[in-house]
Amino acid sequence: MKNSTKLFLSILLLMFLSPGIGQAMHIMEGFLPVKWSVIWMIASLPFIVIGFKKIHRIFKGDANQKVLIGLAGGFVFVLSALKIPSVTGSCSHPTGVGLGAILFGPTTMTVVGLIVLLFQSLLLAHGGLTTLGANTFSMAIVGPIISYSVFKLLKNKNGNTTFPVFLAAFLGDLMTYVVTAIQLSLAFPDSITGFVGSLGKFLSVFAVTQIPLAIVEGIITAIVYNLLAEYGKEGEIHIETIE
Repeated sequence: MKNSTKLFLSILLLMFLSPGIGQAMHIMEGFLPVKWSVIWMIASLPFIVIGFKKIHRIFKGDANQKVLIGLAGGFVFVLSALKIPSVTGSCSHPTGVGLGAILFGPTTMTVVGLIVLLFQSLLLAHGGLTTLGANTFSMAIVGPIISYSVFKLLKNKNGNTTFPVFLAAFLGDLMTYVVTAIQLSLAFPDSITGFVGSLGKFLSVFAVTQIPLAIVEGIITAIVYNLLAEYGKEGEIHIETIE
């Protein structure tokens, strides 16, 4: 337990030393039309249900896995709270979901991401309850699915996972914002060029801030994963994807 404590403190220090960036939001409260708020919540529900079942299995298992999923949740909360303004009604920020998706699978992180987004909307005024479905779908469903899939595809059998973890977190972050741009474009199509024109505008604005942030997230995620893997070799924790 002594080593586990050192690991936990080391990761917390790493996260809080990451640059804090401004005050902003996910897609903010009341910004989306009611129709789209309902659509994205309905689209998210199946993933949330499956995720709760996965978490129930985890909680019935090894106690160390409970600690690890708590750490993954803290990682998401801290990173996704570091924001800079990007598009009207939204923002750019790391997501942090890649680490948990690699460790526990994408649907587990759907629930973790939902809880984080709920707390942020209630306590930090980041995002909102009416846009919870849309924010969950982009950050806690699509992002983890991409991160998990990329890691599984590229995972090196000789144990060198640094680049796969980096790329998984990097692409998971970027795809979160591709989906956010799609959500905003569907809700607010350009008056002349429609959805396609609006999507191009949103993506171009997001790219300026999000690509550097995604690179930073990829690096931080790889560092944290390697720390966890080192402690896993010592038998303190068990690092293995479970889906």
